Amino acid sequence: MTARLDGKVALVTGAARGQGEAHVRRFVAEGAKVVATDVLIAEGEALAAELGADVVFEHHDVADEAQWAAVVKRAEETFGGIDVLVNNAGIARMAPLVDMSTDDYLDVIKVNQVGVFFGMRAVAPVMQRRGGGSIVNISSIDGMAGMANVIGYVASKFAVRGMTKTAAVELGPLGIRVNSVHPGGVDTPMIRPPGFEEVDYDAMFARLPIPRCGTPEDIASLVLFLASEESSYITGTEHVIDGGLLAGVSLFGV
Repeated sequence: MTARLDGKVALVTGAARGQGEAHVRRFVAEGAKVVATDVLIAEGEALAAELGADVVFEHHDVADEAQWAAVVKRAEETFGGIDVLVNNAGIARMAPLVDMSTDDYLDVIKVNQVGVFFGMRAVAPVMQRRGGGSIVNISSIDGMAGMANVIGYVASKFAVRGMTKTAAVELGPLGIRVNSVHPGGVDTPMIRPPGFEEVDYDAMFARLPIPRCGTPEDIASLVLFLASEESSYITGTEHVIDGGLLAGVSLFGV
């Protein structure tokens, strides 16, 4: 690798598996120290143990305001600060609008939207003391266009897109860049719940201009760019990475 994050300290939420795990692995390969957080303790601890001294794991519910203070403190005590935050943790609840329970809707908002707010607010003073930093908020193509049966998820991901822009305006003078990433279909455990383990997602996305499902490593490459100094003049922007899905091609025909 090219040590594109040499000397940087990153905090990655939702890091135990899927996209978050890919971010952690890529960051470490590029020279970063990483605080990896998740509610999945066994998976998170196994990842940290595998990657060694460059990674520490913290149990962390991003919807819990007090836990943000704890993980930020761990990053400062262990590695000296935070230069990069990847707000990756997210959940989804599926139901038609008329059947979506208030509890399910609010659970998604608390994790996907309020968790991002807590994260940006918690790391900004630490980054300022370090002379700046980069915040990458993981949204979705569902933050660019609506989708049936996931109204809470769509609402939260649209919110992340707007919050990113406001944070970029406010934090730019402090040397902190803030951008959002909007993946399309990505083959992670989120899209393989019980009953969907054997689904051929490459076949499902075969009509895209890039005819396959995305991988966590695809997303990690973009997040690495936004975390690194290579994107030093980029802030307040949304970066769609969807194989061309939003270009206007239907999954079921052109």
